[in-house]
Amino acid sequence: KALSSDPERAKHALSLMKGLFRIERDLATAPRKKREKARKAKSKPIVDAFFRWCDEQRPRVLDEAPISKALNYAHNQRVALARFLDDGRLPMTNNISERHLRREAIGRKNWLFVGSDDGARTNTIFVSLLASCQLHGIEPRAYLRDLFCLLPSWPKKRALELAPAYWRETLEHEDTQQRLAANVYRSVTLEHSPPE
Repeated sequence: KALSSDPERAKHALSLMKGLFRIERDLATAPRKKREKARKAKSKPIVDAFFRWCDEQRPRVLDEAPISKALNYAHNQRVALARFLDDGRLPMTNNISERHLRREAIGRKNWLFVGSDDGARTNTIFVSLLASCQLHGIEPRAYLRDLFCLLPSWPKKRALELAPAYWRETLEHEDTQQRLAANVYRSVTLEHSPPE
């Protein structure tokens, strides 16, 4: 809508975003540290320019205009939109997640009667985790078993390492293997569960 109602501003914003997508395309197979370094050197100046431009344009547009909604969204989501700059593991957009969670969006109608708001939140978390496991080829039962074994003593600052996207890498670490081997619950469940 912004493109048809305010093409000049919309095209400027899109041109900045195209530059970011071009950089990301070039970094698609780059290791994490290289991606972080390149993002700081190449993407951060574009992101900073985009937000400066948004701040300059916001007072100049009508509140009801589609471009105003886009500018306000960018302003309000600044931290989240720029988070990818600091962590090479994070994608620039959440398009992949949106695509893979489409069936969960369809399921919303089916989940109207989950019992409570807390039940709905819990359901959403588990459905999202299971979809992420499927996306990354991880057996969900084994993932949840090991996740619950690790969570109580896992450092909060390393929480992202427990996400399905990084699970295989996390399992390879010696400290992870030691934590799992020391967990009594895991030992008992491994003895009494069917083969994975």
